[in-house]
This record gives sequence, C-alpha cells and structure tokens, in this order.
Amino acid sequence: MSKIKRQTRIRKNIALVSDRHRLSVFRSNKYMYVQVIDQKGQTLFGLTEKSLEKKDAARIEKAKKLGKAIAKMAMEKEIKKVVFDKGRLAYHGKVKAIAEGAREGGLQF
Repeated sequence: MSKIKRQTRIRKNIALVSDRHRLSVFRSNKYMYVQVIDQKGQTLFGLTEKSLEKKDAARIEKAKKLGKAIAKMAMEKEIKKVVFDKGRLAYHGKVKAIAEGAREGGLQF
C-alpha cells in the first residue's frame, strides 16, 4: 500500500512540472531501465543495463554509468532539464546512483 501511495505522490508532483521531459526509471528483478519521455507521453529514447559494455562491474557502478549514458544522450538531443520519475521506487541504492550519474552527466532536475 505504501508503494502505491508513493507512486501517486510522485506522479502528482511530476504533473505540476509538465513543461519538462521526464526521466523515468524502472527496476526489474534483473535489470534497470531508464527512458526519457516527453510531455505527451511518447518515449524519446531509453537505455538498459544490458546495453552497457562492462558486464562485471558492481550494481551501483552500473547504475551510475547508466545515468551518465542517458545524460549524454539527452545532451545530444539538447535536453538539459528533466523531472526525475522514480515511480514507486525508494530513492536509495541503484535509483539514487542513476540520479547522481545523470547529474554528473549534465542533466538538471
């Protein structure tokens, strides 16, 4: 129940900042998925941990590299400001590492 409440609260706050693109994070049991979504709900581009070159790195390091890679792709498309949509996930561990990597890559939340 608390996960549903958290997701509702996050999505409500994202709707208030509707002039920015959304950096959406999804975590499955195996991989992390990150995508940039425009205001209409269309996915512009996305990445997964599977697409990273280094397979033997630690989970947090992979997540940080994933954040940097998505930030690089966003900068190439001239997207600098996004809203971080973590959905129902708590902001710690791999989710936090993706956010830190994206910030290091130049994205502003």
